[in-house]
Amino acid sequence: MSLPDPISPLSNTKSNYVIIVAGGSGTRMQSVVPKQFLLINGKPVLMHTIEAFHKTEANPSIIIVLHAGFHNYWNQLCIEHHFDIPFKLVNGGETRFHSVKNGLDIIPDNVDTLVAIHDAVRALTSKEIIDKSYKYAAEHGNAITAVKSRDSVRQLKNNISVALVRDEIYLVQTPQTFQSAQIKKAYLQPYNTKFTDDASVVEEMGEKINLIEGNYNNIKITFPEDIAIAELLMKC
Repeated sequence: MSLPDPISPLSNTKSNYVIIVAGGSGTRMQSVVPKQFLLINGKPVLMHTIEAFHKTEANPSIIIVLHAGFHNYWNQLCIEHHFDIPFKLVNGGETRFHSVKNGLDIIPDNVDTLVAIHDAVRALTSKEIIDKSYKYAAEHGNAITAVKSRDSVRQLKNNISVALVRDEIYLVQTPQTFQSAQIKKAYLQPYNTKFTDDASVVEEMGEKINLIEGNYNNIKITFPEDIAIAELLMKC
């Protein structure tokens, strides 16, 4: 188990990494405990997410970006649940952008390095999607997991709604995986409020964004009912 150390870099022994961003406060979950620590089938959400990456062929080094105030709480949870998958714990930043940047800062520079960035509360991501994201990013620079919208979509602008073509609308998920040089260069840019995810940061440099097929079960656990849905999906 890793202890908090946001300064020292990781060893240069692996070419695959994942930055798991765990900065949620639990507000929308109506819980005093951040949603990444809530239990699914008796185990914290974040542990399920880590296990999903640990069990893959890519087998990346795991970096958890977490608000400094929750480091001790998380380490205690690891002890209570006998959780021994290795990870590196890094301090979260003011925004998601700054949290990801903190994670990137400890990854060694290597031309062959791939970095996936993943939401801590997407605990149902499949092994197949994770491995596919690394392989596709290795060949094409990046791989952004997404699914087609199942619903009709309308855009509201200046109080006027306009129908959009549903087949052209994709709902973006994580992991979002990049060649290290590409994502590190992108995060040298100053923060901008229009950066909604890592793909938008890379796109700002003029890079092409490549979508790969995700899975509708890859839900983001945000609201109380999502815990029950996740538990049911894990049993399927």
